[in-house]
Amino acid sequence: MTWTTFLTILSVIDFVLVAAAIVVILRRQDEPRSMLAWILTLLLLPVLGLILFMMAGELRIERTRQKLRKHRKRLQPLLTQTIEKLESDHGQRGSKHSAKPLIEIATRLSGHLPTTGNDVAIYHEDEENFVAIMEAIEAAEHQVHLEYYIFQPDETGKSLRDLLIRKVKEGVKVRLLVDYIGCWNWPRSFRRSFLEGGIELSLFDPVVPWRGRWRVNLRNHRKIVIVDGKVGFTGSQNIGDEYRGRLAKFGPWRDTHMRIEGPAVHHLQEIFVEDWHYATRQKLVSSECFPDVQADGDQTVQVIASGPDSHARTMHHLLLSSVSGSQESVSIITPYFAPDTTMIVALQSAAYRGLRVQLLIPSFSNHWLTLWAGRSFYEELIESGVEIYEYHEALLHSKVVIIDDSWGMVGSANMDQRSFRINLEVTTVLYNDQLALNLRQDFDRLLIKAERIKPRSFKDCSFRDSMVLGFARLVSPLL
Repeated sequence: MTWTTFLTILSVIDFVLVAAAIVVILRRQDEPRSMLAWILTLLLLPVLGLILFMMAGELRIERTRQKLRKHRKRLQPLLTQTIEKLESDHGQRGSKHSAKPLIEIATRLSGHLPTTGNDVAIYHEDEENFVAIMEAIEAAEHQVHLEYYIFQPDETGKSLRDLLIRKVKEGVKVRLLVDYIGCWNWPRSFRRSFLEGGIELSLFDPVVPWRGRWRVNLRNHRKIVIVDGKVGFTGSQNIGDEYRGRLAKFGPWRDTHMRIEGPAVHHLQEIFVEDWHYATRQKLVSSECFPDVQADGDQTVQVIASGPDSHARTMHHLLLSSVSGSQESVSIITPYFAPDTTMIVALQSAAYRGLRVQLLIPSFSNHWLTLWAGRSFYEELIESGVEIYEYHEALLHSKVVIIDDSWGMVGSANMDQRSFRINLEVTTVLYNDQLALNLRQDFDRLLIKAERIKPRSFKDCSFRDSMVLGFARLVSPLL
């Protein structure tokens, strides 16, 4: 076979596959910009465009959910009762915010009802949170479930691994689910140590091209720990030295995490069980996973799972509804700010309505392109009245939203396209004045050490900065 013949055959195959991929894109009926971008990529980058589409073009996870939600039908009448109680409590305290619209939309989107009777502790210091997780695992009697995007094979990761292995020897069942891409740097010896120690380990959505698994973009970004089905941890902190501020490369690191006791832990467990089933095909529905949980506090919590396994863009809708329904103020902490047009308009509209809208973003990042993409939106946001601050003291990794100083959200989702559309995330909504005050006070402490960004236009930037801003904004839909 001559080279001419070979190239002709290759071109024909590429043409057929590109045509098939374009048909898939047109039938998917996604956002027009995304559809057009992929079609141009396929047409302008022969072969390479196909490889990229196979690796990152799919934006959905299809999975059969276990029948975990039968009990929700029995709980449905409690939704009205919960809303009435919250409105009554807020009304007695003189709050202008009604929780009803958000609870209704969050329940429709997530399928999880808000639960009362929870006790929530919020951690703003990473070491404090890590110690609390270790102590809870130390006290485990039956099982420990962990789900992380990143679990580093460093001193922090090894110390947690060693504790988990010791608990296995004590008769505790330990299951660990980590994201394949997030933990790509694991040495074989580190992975083998979990298995040899008796820990049930699974990798979420591994990339195995020879088995037809090309997908790299749909990642499990959740951070969840459940101990004995009664104590849960969730928020934004991964496992690793860097997330405890121990690496000179990044310096101090700051996350917001939570410890939950009460009925909301069952919803965290549901999320883990469904993700574990997707990764392993093992069903964990049992009384051991879902023991009777007593009401340990007086706080109302709603756990919301979002990701490409849902037809609705849950996190996107939740944020848009929260900002649009705000009546006094919107305060947001996000480490990665690369919003879409609708999110920008929602923030601008809130500011135009006379609300105080504040964004707190780190001044340096481990993902510099996302940092500059966010900065490309500063000018138009500031012109509408949005206050933007950059924090210098640490790498700010928290994901926090505070609305009207009366309720808040803490979770794993960033304000970017990945969290809106293609990452599996978990967010906890806290319908409690005291917890909202806790988040507000921490926000204000951070503002003291942050710099407010002043209005400036592209013409005031250096040529280099303007080019970086323009390029970052161009690729922001892909970040």
